Amino acid sequence: QVPLVESGGRTVQAGGSLRLSCLASGRTFDSLAMGWFRQAPGKEREFVASINWNGGSTYYADSVKGRFTISRNNFANTIYLQMSDLKPEDTAVYYCTSGASILAVATSVFGPWGRGTQVTVSS
Repeated sequence: QVPLVESGGRTVQAGGSLRLSCLASGRTFDSLAMGWFRQAPGKEREFVASINWNGGSTYYADSVKGRFTISRNNFANTIYLQMSDLKPEDTAVYYCTSGASILAVATSVFGPWGRGTQVTVSS
């Protein structure tokens, strides 16, 4: 577990693009898989994407495949979520988390989580 700070969320038009960032503190960052979840109003938190410790493997929810790309910069202790062709259904608070593997991240229930960053996609 490491402290996590998400940023980059804002209001964008449908069809637009946005990049989210998550800064992770701690010396164990390089060994961790990382990922993104999101939670829309009135809905459960849902998995979005995960990436392994060296960025060589990624895993995506079906709802974002082909539109979102997860990446990481271990030198900067940061992961990113590049979102393209945004849709109103993508509106949510986006959270990042860490775990032992991309699958462990994808099934995370208790985090750790940052405070999240709000993404709003307007029509």
